[in-house]
Amino acid sequence: MGIFSAIEKRYKHLQRYNRIISVLLKYGFEDAVAYMEENKRFTFLKKLIPKSTYIHAMNLSKWEKMRMVCVELGPTFVKFGQILSNRPDLLPAQLISELEKLQDSVPPVAGELAVQVVEVELKGKVADLFQSFDTHAFASASMAQVHKATLKTGEKVVVKVQRPGIQQVIEEDIKVMYYLADLFSRRIPSLKSFDPVGLVRNFEESILKELDFVHESVNIQRFNNNFVSDPNNKGYIHAPVVYRKFTTSRVLTLEFIDGIKISDIAKLEAAGLNRKLIARRLAASYFKQVFNYGFFHADPHPGNIFILHDNIICFLDFGLMGNILHKDVEQLGNLFLSVTSMDVRKIIRAFQLLSDNPTIKDFRALETDLTEFVQNYAVRDINESEVSSLLISLKDIIVKHGMKVPTHFYLLARSLVSVEGVIRQLDPELDLEKMMRPYLVRTIWKHYDPLKFVTSLANSVYDMGIYMEELPRDIKTAIRKINTGEVKVDLRHQGIDPLVHTINRVTKHIVTGIIIAGFFVGSAQMVIHNVKPLWGETSAFGIFGFTVAAILAYGMINDLRKGDRDDWSGWKKD
Repeated sequence: MGIFSAIEKRYKHLQRYNRIISVLLKYGFEDAVAYMEENKRFTFLKKLIPKSTYIHAMNLSKWEKMRMVCVELGPTFVKFGQILSNRPDLLPAQLISELEKLQDSVPPVAGELAVQVVEVELKGKVADLFQSFDTHAFASASMAQVHKATLKTGEKVVVKVQRPGIQQVIEEDIKVMYYLADLFSRRIPSLKSFDPVGLVRNFEESILKELDFVHESVNIQRFNNNFVSDPNNKGYIHAPVVYRKFTTSRVLTLEFIDGIKISDIAKLEAAGLNRKLIARRLAASYFKQVFNYGFFHADPHPGNIFILHDNIICFLDFGLMGNILHKDVEQLGNLFLSVTSMDVRKIIRAFQLLSDNPTIKDFRALETDLTEFVQNYAVRDINESEVSSLLISLKDIIVKHGMKVPTHFYLLARSLVSVEGVIRQLDPELDLEKMMRPYLVRTIWKHYDPLKFVTSLANSVYDMGIYMEELPRDIKTAIRKINTGEVKVDLRHQGIDPLVHTINRVTKHIVTGIIIAGFFVGSAQMVIHNVKPLWGETSAFGIFGFTVAAILAYGMINDLRKGDRDDWSGWKKD
């Protein structure tokens, strides 16, 4: 059974690989396929694609084609594109714009299949678990769908059910992604700086978390606890209650939220709700999430925010959340305050402390760009001075000067665009900068808290004492390893790789030449002595040997024609 299972997996892998090649060819990415297929098999596959598809693809831009490739390859690649849309430091703005259009909505699976998943996961019949369960999904996405239900105790709930087989599909796609990322890294040296394998690894971590509904339930409870435990919280932020007894990695049961979509202004006014108060509460809640808790909702579009009675704001869909380290929160605060005070040097310092690559190649050019930015920012009016536009403009400067900041910086910028868009609908006159400033000041002052400073100093003294205590032992251990030969030195000569490649190439030609000579001499002997079987009056083995020798000779001559600098990627590093 193990052998057949392995063969089946290999078949599915090849089937998916061929599907990817076909879609890439359909949208005119022959150059990418050429790197994937050394034997030029794609020329045959290309003939199988109808001509009408090429005509359709010709009307699309390169970036639109990339988006359509993701759409046609299914939910895994759509999710990958959505995550990549948060990496403007790696991808061009035109592609980011297209990837942001990706939607993962698909028709729901049959209700009977969803019921089967629920019964397997919750280990019981739906009729025994729920008072009622609507088999018709009222919302559906690529990885899950949502059903209304009522518990035996009378509470109305929604049950999020993972689509059957989706995990296996995604895991198989990720294997193909790893293979392609490794392939492109080796065959296209210019892609190494983007770390394709690392991107796939980050995507794998993200999507496997999203597939685990227990992880989402933890996000909801953590989000809710942040507000509940906040002494300044006034109870105007709500998150759905999680019913743990009815929650597993594939089934998530939540409180049913009967509210009004935050962007439905007419219904909000008809219900007597206060638009301006809702706008202020939403802004305050988001600033708290970022600057007080370091844990924020990363997908706050209008469909994920509902308004309940008494102007209470309820967030939905906690699959994608942003986490910010406390030190990064401080630097974000410094960054915003430095912009408002037009202190370019402090902005650069905040950039460096946020960046994974703090080296600045051209300090004067960066200083010039930032000076122009803060001067333009200072003359904007209240409706133009949006926090999101500030972050996006800074993002463009960061990317331009080759600095790398944590991914949550871009995730936050994108989230703020959604939040501010909603706030502007509710209250166009609300000054977000003025509202944000107290949160920034409190964030900065936390760093200078005397008690925190004393605690940090005591910890540093303690760590230094431990280090000094262990130092003699570490030196003794290092000397012992040197004496016993346990220390190894990895010495590499940068200029030796081309020489090694040339020697290997010459050796291959010599060996090939000897094999060709052997085939010619052996075949000639067979022809001379009429070794049977015969083809006509000539030895068939002799003819076969001459044919093989001719093919090998053609290949070697073709290789020699390339000269010493063949298509080896190492030459491109010179």
